[in-house]
Amino acid sequence: MQTKRYRGDRTQAGAEVWVDGKPLPKRTDLKKISRDGLFEWSYEGSEPAQLALAILANHLNDEASALQLYPAFMRNVVANFDNEWEMHSSDIDKALANISKI
Repeated sequence: MQTKRYRGDRTQAGAEVWVDGKPLPKRTDLKKISRDGLFEWSYEGSEPAQLALAILANHLNDEASALQLYPAFMRNVVANFDNEWEMHSSDIDKALANISKI
């Protein structure tokens, strides 16, 4: 599996997230959780949930699994991000393994 790099930062344009240097697709086509389709992090809510879904859909390349796992991933990972953050594919795999033990 190819290692991907996910990175988020708060800019003047708002919260922005990239995967391998390109904007991460919002995946509102899969499920629109955030009213405006925006990403956010560092708390539990609809915008962090949208980000969790988008990261997992991109990482897993499995929409059904992403839909099943995003609430726990949001609570345990995305809600704990700092203002600026970075994750790699291996970090996501470890987080998902830890979540499955909860």
